[in-house]
Amino acid sequence: MKDRIISLLAALESYNIGKTFPLEYCLPVYHCVSDDDLPHAKHIIRYRNTRQFEEDLDFLSKHFQWVNWSEFKDFVNGHFKPVKKIALLTFDDGFRDFYETVVPILERKGIYACNFINPAFIDNQDLMFRCKASIIIDTAEKKKTLNPEIYPLLSMEELEREALKQQVLLLNHKDGRILDQVAEKLEIDFKAYLKEYQPYLRTEQLHTLAKKGFGISSHSWDHPLYNKLSLNEQLETTNRTLSYLKEHDFLYESFAFPFTDFGVKKAFFEELFRNEDLFCSFGCAGIKLDSVTRNFQRIPMETGEGAEKILKREIAYFRLKKLIGKNKIVRS
Repeated sequence: MKDRIISLLAALESYNIGKTFPLEYCLPVYHCVSDDDLPHAKHIIRYRNTRQFEEDLDFLSKHFQWVNWSEFKDFVNGHFKPVKKIALLTFDDGFRDFYETVVPILERKGIYACNFINPAFIDNQDLMFRCKASIIIDTAEKKKTLNPEIYPLLSMEELEREALKQQVLLLNHKDGRILDQVAEKLEIDFKAYLKEYQPYLRTEQLHTLAKKGFGISSHSWDHPLYNKLSLNEQLETTNRTLSYLKEHDFLYESFAFPFTDFGVKKAFFEELFRNEDLFCSFGCAGIKLDSVTRNFQRIPMETGEGAEKILKREIAYFRLKKLIGKNKIVRS
C-alpha cells in the first residue's frame, strides 16, 4: 500500500524538481558505474552503465548546481550563495571503475565528486564481505552441481539455490570465516580474484584523483554495519580511517556511514564530533532531515530506475512522512 501511494504521488510530481525539491541540497550516492559484468558487485548493487549514469547526471544538471567540497562547506556555513539548489555527487567503496570510467565522464562535464573509501581494501588487499557474497552467488549460479558440504555451513538442510543465495546475503561483517569456508567448497580463490579483477583503487590512483581535485574521504576501515558494533568499535574503525586519510593528505573532514546510519545512537555523534577536523558526516536514508545537524542524508541512486523517477519518489515519500511528522531522524 505504501509503495502504491508513493508511486501515485510521484506521478503527480512537477517536472521542475529543482523548485519542488524540499531541501536546499541534493546528495546523490553511487558505488560503481560499469558496462561490464562485475561478479563482485552484480548481486549486491544495481549499478548503472555509462549511458544510464550520464543520463542521470544530465537530468540532475538541469535542476541543480553542482558544487565541490569547499563550496559545500561554504554553503552549509552560509558563505556561498548558489544560483540554484546545490548537488554534491558522492561515491562509496573506492571501486576501480571510479578512476577508469566515472572520472573521465565527470571531467568532461565539469562535475566534482567525493569517493568515500575503506582503506582495508585499497590496493586490493582484501574484499568487502558483501563482495565475497556476490562472488559466491555468481559462482553458485553457474555451477551444475554444488558441494553438499556448503549447506551445513549455512545452517541449511535442502539443496536449493535461491535459498542459498538469500542465506549468503544474510551473512554479516563478522561472518567472514563462513564466507571463506563456503568459497573454499565452491573452489573460489578470493586472492586470485583480487589479482585478476583488481576491483578496488590503488594508492597511486587515489593520489592522482586527489591531485585532479576529487575528494577521497572516510567510509570506515572495512565496511561494517555500524548498528551491529559497540560504541568503542564504531569509534575505532572511524578514527582509524580518518588517521589514514590525514596521513595521505586526503579529505579527512568528512565521514560517510557504510550501509546505513540507522540505529546509530546520539552518543556516537557526540564522540565523533569531538574531532575538530571533522566538518560533517553522511548517511543514505534519502531525502530526510536529521536531529544531528551535521549529519546529512544522501539519496541512493542504484535502485534500477533513472534519476528523475528516483527523485520524484523521494520527494513524494518526504511529503508523506512530513504529514505524520516522520521526515526527521531523531537520535536517542
